[in-house]
Amino acid sequence: MDRAFWRARVIKNHLTQDPCTQTRSLSGAPCLDYSPPELAEPAAAFDVAAMRALLDGHNVAERDWLFGLMTQSKLFNPRRVGGRVFVAPDYNQSMEQQREMTMRRIEFLLERGVFEGWLTAGTAEGELRKLALQEVANIYDHSLAIKFGVHFFLWGGAIQFFGTERHHVKWLRDTENYVVKGCFAMTELGHGSNVRGIETVTTYDPRAREFIINTPCESAQKYWIGGAANHATHTVAFSQLNINGINQGVHAFIVQIRDADGNICPNIRIADCGHKIGLNGVDNGRIWFDNVRIPRENLLNSVADISPDGEYLSAIKDPDQRFAAFLAPLTAGRVNIAASAIYSAKIGLAIAIRYALSRRAFSIAPNQPEVLLLDYPSHQQRLLPLLAKTYAMSFSANHLKMIYVKRAPELNKTIHILSSAFKASFTWHNMRTLQECREACGGQGLKTENRIGHLKGEKDVQSTFEGDNNVLMQQISKTLFAEYLVARKRNKPFKGLGLEHMNGPCPVLPQQLPSTVLRSDQFQVDAFHVRERDLLNRFAEEILQRQAQGERKEHALLSSYQLAEDLGRAFSERCVLQNFVEVEENSPAGSLKDMLALLRSMYALTCMEEDASFLRYGYLSTENAAAVRKEVAKLCSELRPHALALVNSFGIPDAFLSPIAFNWVEANSWSSVQH
Repeated sequence: MDRAFWRARVIKNHLTQDPCTQTRSLSGAPCLDYSPPELAEPAAAFDVAAMRALLDGHNVAERDWLFGLMTQSKLFNPRRVGGRVFVAPDYNQSMEQQREMTMRRIEFLLERGVFEGWLTAGTAEGELRKLALQEVANIYDHSLAIKFGVHFFLWGGAIQFFGTERHHVKWLRDTENYVVKGCFAMTELGHGSNVRGIETVTTYDPRAREFIINTPCESAQKYWIGGAANHATHTVAFSQLNINGINQGVHAFIVQIRDADGNICPNIRIADCGHKIGLNGVDNGRIWFDNVRIPRENLLNSVADISPDGEYLSAIKDPDQRFAAFLAPLTAGRVNIAASAIYSAKIGLAIAIRYALSRRAFSIAPNQPEVLLLDYPSHQQRLLPLLAKTYAMSFSANHLKMIYVKRAPELNKTIHILSSAFKASFTWHNMRTLQECREACGGQGLKTENRIGHLKGEKDVQSTFEGDNNVLMQQISKTLFAEYLVARKRNKPFKGLGLEHMNGPCPVLPQQLPSTVLRSDQFQVDAFHVRERDLLNRFAEEILQRQAQGERKEHALLSSYQLAEDLGRAFSERCVLQNFVEVEENSPAGSLKDMLALLRSMYALTCMEEDASFLRYGYLSTENAAAVRKEVAKLCSELRPHALALVNSFGIPDAFLSPIAFNWVEANSWSSVQH
């Protein structure tokens, strides 16, 4: 009755326009107040700093250093909202302005030594530092990370991997210092994932000792080339190499496309790809080569070379193996994308969960306060399984980075397959997480300043660039099929890719699944092994059966796409669980280890609940599938008190989140409009 009386009085004063009430401020008593979740939530039950160290995996101090650099510079667009300072690009700027600001931020980072040693350190520690700082830049702005990622990881990586000492000496230091600005011209209008089919053609003129690179048709124009539209001075151009009428396959060449003053070079045509749904701070361009002549030395020749008189030379005689060697830089890109996708999911979850710990909706009893969003079991079910998956994938991203920076020839296949699996799985997870977080924030999730909605547009491209996710999953299954043939037809045990579990007897899953069994890491690992083993056997048998009926192997593989997708998912999720178990086993007994066990169970059981394969192929009965589902709900309620500590463990500074993660009432107040 008091609230009804107050509202009636406000309406009366408004209608009668009582001058005595015109200047009075509204009373805050009946209004919602923001209460920081730190005041109501229990203290962290585990060491948040130790958990962050596990999640980041490496270079925590360097990450914080770069966070500090960006927070303190006006170039990174600091803005005070709701009593806090946030840093984020101004997405109201035009495409041209966003591109200019991206380049200015790169120059700022260059002057402060951020890129020091990125191409010249030559150590695993140097590579880990580079990956860590790239991830921090990605938290601030995807355009910034992609812009210098193309320069260092693709252009610079191509020179490192494909070039020899003469290229390293001439180009790497100048690339690291941005004396040259590089881009990476592989994709064409007519060919993306099918790199082998690109149509750009290069021939050799032995008299001039020059290569001639040409775009023979419109579908051969280089497309989506990051940096090409405005800033790049050089590119690594991928082209078919035709020597004496024989096509030797795809090779890589250094081509200058602009002079030092930014003028486009002769016989080069460049056009803009235009406005995009995201990444408008990156100047994606299109390139045509009109019989451009380049020195013989500009062939990146670690895999193959041309003698001065035009003889083709390569130690790798098999064209398929030669082509595989040319795809090496994409592995670095996929490692990067997998890790950056998880950090984007962390941003979305940190914002959505903090908001859900302060935003209330509906009372469930008379005269009771409205309920916090995260106290609704349905809201927990929306966000907490995704939180557990993000933890699990963080540990696998770290595992991938570690084997990548310490790579040896015998690990090349493992790195290629894991980077493909994680790039696909993690980017899909990121987009699903951002969508759920956007919806969980209601209308506030639509505001660009609150980041989540905008991140969806920025990150959508990750599902298709540097390998379409669906194509990558089929490649994984194709590789597993090859491993199957070696093991079965040649009577050899499985070795590598974590497939050693195929050598022993198939695990038998219990018929009764009480909570203690469901949460057992042994049961979870066994269930994932049963699924992967069965799907690989089914996939191989279906292909072999199709071949026995006269189908070509390639057509049989394509026709078995449904099992291929199921198998690719099973492989990826088993790898993630395996890495999670290792992290948990290596942690000392205590509250942190206990929390890891909860998260691991949530990850494993959520995967089991979501994948229809467990029911489709009978790994779980309908009763056991229902038990899995109920256990996920129990885990949600158990993780709920720890939600704030778990997102705080991400280590993302407040300034890199958004207003609705904090005092969303003040951020939207009239005083904030006036200021």
